[in-house]
Amino acid sequence: MKNQTEVREFILMGLTNLWGLQCTLFVTFLMLYLASLLGNASIVLVAIVEPKLHTPMYFFLGNLSCLDIFFTTTTVPKMLAGFLLPVQTISFGGCMAQLHFFHFLGSSEAILLGVMAFDRYVAICNPLRYSIIMRKQVCQILATATWSTAFFHALMHAVATARLPFCGPNHIEHFFCEIKPLLKLACGSTDLNLLLLNIVTSCIVMGPFIATLLSYFYIIIFLLFKVQSQTGRQKAFSTCGSHLMVVGLMYVPVLFNYMLPSVGNASQRDMMVTLIYSAVTPVLNPLIYTLRNQEVKTAMLKILGRRSLTFH
Repeated sequence: MKNQTEVREFILMGLTNLWGLQCTLFVTFLMLYLASLLGNASIVLVAIVEPKLHTPMYFFLGNLSCLDIFFTTTTVPKMLAGFLLPVQTISFGGCMAQLHFFHFLGSSEAILLGVMAFDRYVAICNPLRYSIIMRKQVCQILATATWSTAFFHALMHAVATARLPFCGPNHIEHFFCEIKPLLKLACGSTDLNLLLLNIVTSCIVMGPFIATLLSYFYIIIFLLFKVQSQTGRQKAFSTCGSHLMVVGLMYVPVLFNYMLPSVGNASQRDMMVTLIYSAVTPVLNPLIYTLRNQEVKTAMLKILGRRSLTFH
């Protein structure tokens, strides 16, 4: 190791090196990023301003929108810069920070979706006790636990990766500092990192995913056998349908990417899958919740109406 040079910066290879395609991708992902910021910021604003939406469901939805804003900002601006620069470099410290925040915000969202499923289960299956079980203090504890668990999970990966020796090459086959292509560049043993990725990350993702499936299993059984009103069923299925769509968009690509982690030659496939939940899904989440949720649409129109009157 004495004759090896320590890597102080990495070069991100990006999605493609074709200039014509880079211009198209830049415009496409810039529009997606701006749409994500606008859509998620609108939901956060509505959830704060409209008193009728001061409920556990919209409290968690506001948290989800905040996560989406930060999540896309962690990776997409750097990716956009890469489309305009001939060589995109990132310092060692910047790389570890990006890795940390990507896993912090991504795992926060995965856990939060499980919490939101539990909230729907209590609201539908135990409506009389809902206000007691999901009171304000409980919601705040669940949100804090979600963010804290994800923070330390991501910190574990960042510290374990930062301790590895990197002595070259320094070309990361990705559009940001993702852990799997980064481990390919390490000069030392990555057994511990892969073990953590296999066990801990799988638990962080699979735990909430199983909790979500169980929650909706009980919800469906309850709606089919206990709820006689067709209107009540339709309203419950509409609300749950929005959440299930978001769950599918988040969990499916993440499970595909991390349940069988490797440092083999699957970088292009991993990049495409990562793009889905890091750049595309955050744009779709606000659309799903606004187009399928009458309460959110009504609140947004109400706020827009107020602003229009104020302007005139």
